[in-house]
Amino acid sequence: MTFVRFQSPTRNERGTFTGVFGLVNGLARAGRLTAEQEAFRRANNDWYDANFINPAHIDPSVYDAEVNPGASAWFKATAHVFIERVDGYLSILETHEVPCETVRSVSPGLVIYEDEYQVVVVARK
Repeated sequence: MTFVRFQSPTRNERGTFTGVFGLVNGLARAGRLTAEQEAFRRANNDWYDANFINPAHIDPSVYDAEVNPGASAWFKATAHVFIERVDGYLSILETHEVPCETVRSVSPGLVIYEDEYQVVVVARK
């Protein structure tokens, strides 16, 4: 099985690589999105909320920095319907010259959560 993650190529202040949704949401919080970009972000964030499981709703500790330091979510490569929607987020980042890379791995880390479409992992030491 191959896994896919869209993330910043540089570490953030917590030492992790911010994912594509966090990068776009950060632009929104900073008031940098156009009205059209914000409409896209809001509609698609709502779609993901309605159709994609948030692992933290299943296990509140999954992203707890003390319990699972550096935990990151990866799509399963077979999750096409979810991965396809990322393109619009990538376009927003490109317009704002915010770098984002696509990372693929067959072993992204120690799996601490898994469902049909994604895993959350902690890097192996």
